[in-house]
Amino acid sequence: MKRRLAISLIAILGATGMAPACASSADVNIGPRPQAVEDRYVYAPAGIRVTSWVENLKAPWSLVFLPDGDALVSERPGRIRLIENGKLRTRPLARIDVARGGEGGLMGLALHPRFPAQPYLYAMHTFEAGGRTTNRVIRLKITGKTARFDRIIVPGIPGAGYHNGGRIGFGPDGMLYIGTGETFEARLAQNPASLGGKLLRVTPEGKVPADNPTPGSPVFTSGHRNIQGLAWHPATGAMFISEHGPSGEFGFGAFDEINAIRPGANYGWPAAVGAPGAAPYTDPVVAWPRVTTPPSGMAFWRRHLFVATLRSEALIRVGLQRTPKGWRATLIERWFARGRGSGRFGRLRDAVVGPDGALYVLTNNRDGRGDRRQGDDRILRIEAVK
Repeated sequence: MKRRLAISLIAILGATGMAPACASSADVNIGPRPQAVEDRYVYAPAGIRVTSWVENLKAPWSLVFLPDGDALVSERPGRIRLIENGKLRTRPLARIDVARGGEGGLMGLALHPRFPAQPYLYAMHTFEAGGRTTNRVIRLKITGKTARFDRIIVPGIPGAGYHNGGRIGFGPDGMLYIGTGETFEARLAQNPASLGGKLLRVTPEGKVPADNPTPGSPVFTSGHRNIQGLAWHPATGAMFISEHGPSGEFGFGAFDEINAIRPGANYGWPAAVGAPGAAPYTDPVVAWPRVTTPPSGMAFWRRHLFVATLRSEALIRVGLQRTPKGWRATLIERWFARGRGSGRFGRLRDAVVGPDGALYVLTNNRDGRGDRRQGDDRILRIEAVK
């Protein structure tokens, strides 16, 4: 059942700068989970083989495949590594100046949709300038086995030790989508003048598309706490994002989400969590009110959405069905885990489909929050077998 947090709580949090921008509405809407299905733990999925493809990475964050089958992986300390013929090259493709510590650093990567004719690699990173921490998306030009800075694509994204967002990707429309965080300042998610707590959409040159919801603004959707994953449905082109729910703000936690994206929609944070059905906010497709999941990178594979998760240490398989009222979850399985925080491979950061049809998943056990296993951090290769 939906419940509400009283105005007295908002008043207290307002003194800390964390009250929602809509504090005049008197309360925060907290709804139930939107999905009818229960999560099911599947420690050893049938018909699946997992192998270690690349090992000994340092906090990898994003993986992209090149047209020839080689791949690039970002490491949070500021390195972009080349994987050539399945082997990790010692010399980085590029080094990026980053602000170290916390959840920032080098994060998402994306290739220009017309690569290699347009030989550009995009990267989002946290950095310090003039004593101020911020995030930006830059473009590098790849020449042979090196990549050099080309230009800044989107500057001025709020940055901090936490909630930097960081996932970027090109959609079927050829536009660059950028997931940002609200840097633990919840009010930014509802502030249309801030790039924090938003999904941004720009051209490959960093310009604002003419068909964005607000003329002249890169903001595509708002009301997000900390976007970590982007994926497009292979048949319909529908866009989905993953984002982290609260971890103590407003007196509660969990409520991690999977959202179906509609241009111009407001997804509620910090005015609404779960699925309260509170206008003008858009409810998620999946929310976990009781289990802290932190979802991260995700991809569609074999007709399902696969979501890498951090603290819960599971690769979550989500079945999705389109209905006249929108998308609904038909299946939720937590692979490679027996319970919360007991995953076979530890923390998982990204999930990407390779050119060979396999699913590749990054572990994140060397990010300061995980328990390191032999070979960590790794890229796992997951394939279906008969």
